[in-house]
Amino acid sequence: MSGKVVAGAREALADVGDGARIMVGGFGLSGNPEHCIRELHRKGTKGLTIIANNIGNQGRGLAVLLQARQVKAAVCSFIGGNPDLEAQYLAGEVEVELNPQGTLAERIRAGGAGIGGFLTPTGVGTVVAEGKPVMEVDGRQYVLEKPLKADFAFIRAEYGDPYGNLRFKATARNFSPHMAMAATVAIVEVDHLVGLGDLAPEDIHLPGVFVQRIFQGTDFEDPFEYRMTRPRPSEA
Repeated sequence: MSGKVVAGAREALADVGDGARIMVGGFGLSGNPEHCIRELHRKGTKGLTIIANNIGNQGRGLAVLLQARQVKAAVCSFIGGNPDLEAQYLAGEVEVELNPQGTLAERIRAGGAGIGGFLTPTGVGTVVAEGKPVMEVDGRQYVLEKPLKADFAFIRAEYGDPYGNLRFKATARNFSPHMAMAATVAIVEVDHLVGLGDLAPEDIHLPGVFVQRIFQGTDFEDPFEYRMTRPRPSEA
């Protein structure tokens, strides 16, 4: 086995301390690194800056860290369905930096690619552009957005090998590959830890060079946000 393989979340997160800046993969409750979130909650690590699409939903996922008052700041693009973040933001207990979703994804990608920033028309003339340079290119206004980086990235993949090569499941891929690239240490929990050579090169979504620690997850909850009780109109 590679030196990247660790026994579990406790070993993988042993050096994650107070004040850490952490990117967390997932979209809503899909693709959440459940074991990493639970271990961070167990450790009681505080003063965290969490960079994620949303900081939990309906009291689950990353919301457990909010409920335990472990989060100092959130950089995200969606806070609907998260009463914990809403209440703490309005009370001045948590700083929230909202980004348009595409801008958030591109800021993370820029951080991993070593790009110093990028121009986007999204947010021009709104509060999104406040305090940021705005410039004109070919007669159109653009906001300069800076890259995002982190100390750690917590991500979940469907398959991974001992070298850290990863394959994600469908849309659970979302932000995760770029987060691994933008963090100093990428910690990955996988549904299936397979042997070297079991993943075909063309099936690898993220090369292991961007992964520092990997472990086999067990007993995933895989919660979902809304239960359908009747067919969609198109299926009726």
